[in-house]
Amino acid sequence: MGGLSLFLFKEGSRNQFNNDRASGHFAENYRQMFDMKLPHLDGVDDLLRYLPFEKLEQIKMDLMSHLFEQKWLRKYRLLGKYYLVSVDATGIMSFDKRHCEHCLTKTTKNKTTYFHYVLEAKLVTCDGFCLSLATEWIENPKGEFDKQDCERKAFERLAAKLKKQFPRLPICILADGLYPYENAFKICENNDWKFIFVLQDGSLKTVQEELVLPRRQSPQASRYAVEKGWQITQEFRYEKDIEYHKNYKLNWMQCIETRTKKEQKEKSRFEYITNFSPDRKIVVNLCNGGRLRWKIENEGFNTQKCGDYELQHMYNRISYNAMKNYYTLLQFAHAINQCIEKGKIITQIRKQNSKETIHNLWLNLKKYIVFIKSVIIDNVFRPAIE
Repeated sequence: MGGLSLFLFKEGSRNQFNNDRASGHFAENYRQMFDMKLPHLDGVDDLLRYLPFEKLEQIKMDLMSHLFEQKWLRKYRLLGKYYLVSVDATGIMSFDKRHCEHCLTKTTKNKTTYFHYVLEAKLVTCDGFCLSLATEWIENPKGEFDKQDCERKAFERLAAKLKKQFPRLPICILADGLYPYENAFKICENNDWKFIFVLQDGSLKTVQEELVLPRRQSPQASRYAVEKGWQITQEFRYEKDIEYHKNYKLNWMQCIETRTKKEQKEKSRFEYITNFSPDRKIVVNLCNGGRLRWKIENEGFNTQKCGDYELQHMYNRISYNAMKNYYTLLQFAHAINQCIEKGKIITQIRKQNSKETIHNLWLNLKKYIVFIKSVIIDNVFRPAIE
């Protein structure tokens, strides 16, 4: 709980949390809020060096299983059935010298960089929730090996973990242009999952050749909307039953979006490969569902790196196991804080003051806990953590 609080309060470093812990009434108020003592972060670090990473990871997945059982997330399903799970990798930290035996390496211009990468599967929603379902570390094995670990290999392990934890959950995998390849199609097929993968120019050449003519056709569906002063026009095209390696029938979707505001005009193109069967009624929902893949980049990794969580900070410079545990605790805290920040109390505050930022609210909260004696915030933290 002490390690979780490091990220709940967005302290940014163990040293900063220890400073707050020793200031004012912070430790006393912490005990009043959570019914437990606040340990020194050096003690927390000692524990996280030896606590098996798999233990915290399993608790995180059990937490998400509980949310699914409570049906709290059902309203976010695609087509009323499928939960959108975005899969992507991100860098955690890099070094000029080898950090541990699991480091990945990259050599450019006679310089070798050592780094750690992690592959995430996050549940994403249209209103900004980005909740970690499972984590798979991209890491080199101990001893000698022929090839480095990579994102595609890690996806195989991540998929097995997801299927084991959520065997009956109807999932739609969202992924970037790295994933349109045969083994990814096979994994989704074997697990009875749907998928919407970004199709980049040059990917799946045999499929691209069959799409030359359909791309010239008139739109099969369209949509018009106004958003923050922008006039948005979307044109949708699709093509079904495209043969790939004689083993798979793939479907193609395209959305061309034009945004106009006074003299400004922006045009974007989005293309996807999917095993959904698109038609005029659902192609809009499918394409807009595919675009939620960006949530793992923005509301997920970017928020955790730049939004006071300091994902790339070296909370432990020595222990690889501790680094994994800090990362998992960060995912816990980010999930809890999303529930708080999107809850009624914070929403009402921000409605009253449109210029109020989440960053400033958390700063004020920490000041309140440090300087005000016997503060009880049962209606903010307790419901989210419980």
